Amino acid sequence: MTTHPTPNLISRYASGDPRVDDATVWAVEAHLESCAPCRMQLSDSVGPVDRQLLDRVAVGVAAGIEAGPAPVRRRRLRRSGVAARILPWLATAVALMLIAVLFETTFASLPSLVLLVAPVAPLLPVAAAWSRRTDPAWELMATMPRTGLPLLLRRTLAVLTVVVPVLAAAGWSTGQSPALWLLPGLAFTAGALALGGLVGVDRAALGLTVLWSVGVILPSLVGRQLPVILESDSWPGWALATVALVAVTAVRARDHNRLRLDRISSDRS
Repeated sequence: MTTHPTPNLISRYASGDPRVDDATVWAVEAHLESCAPCRMQLSDSVGPVDRQLLDRVAVGVAAGIEAGPAPVRRRRLRRSGVAARILPWLATAVALMLIAVLFETTFASLPSLVLLVAPVAPLLPVAAAWSRRTDPAWELMATMPRTGLPLLLRRTLAVLTVVVPVLAAAGWSTGQSPALWLLPGLAFTAGALALGGLVGVDRAALGLTVLWSVGVILPSLVGRQLPVILESDSWPGWALATVALVAVTAVRARDHNRLRLDRISSDRS
């Protein structure tokens, strides 16, 4: 929301008007986070009964803070957040690429396992970064106005920041073209995000990994030849696919909002 919501909209939001759709509610809440004048309008729009309730809650919270113990300063981060839950999957991706490098240098007659594994190496950490099974605060995060695709992209970028240097080291050590390990990895990551709006990022990532493993990696190792889609002149197609899938993800951004709310409803039922 780039402009201030109207007083009428703020009043309807404050009263919980069911005619205000979810997208508008999220936009209003995101705007209220950074706009003090609109928060004042919201305060003025609250009815007397709600205001009395808020006052009682504020008094109770203040009394609890005053009577409670002083905050304890933590000397180190607790390893219970989503970042810690992703670490095993990042380690798995790193170990997979190390094994691919070792395999390729040991069996020079076989097709490059680094190129075969690179497209799907980022998928498992990306799936773990946006899964209710790995995020201990899934319901809290999923109901906040600034989640959905923006948060998913930030977490995906964090995963790629770790995985891409590993892919670069693996490609450099085996002499592979950067375009042939980077672009397929980005294309599959974008594909997982695009499909994730329909079936969930974790399911999309797992499905793409299985399809690529069964349809490309195994036949290539058995036939001892790289597929055409990983030959040196295939990078323009990967680049085009990456751009197209990113565009689909952006156009269908609201699918991630709908899907996360559907998951919350199914969990509670």
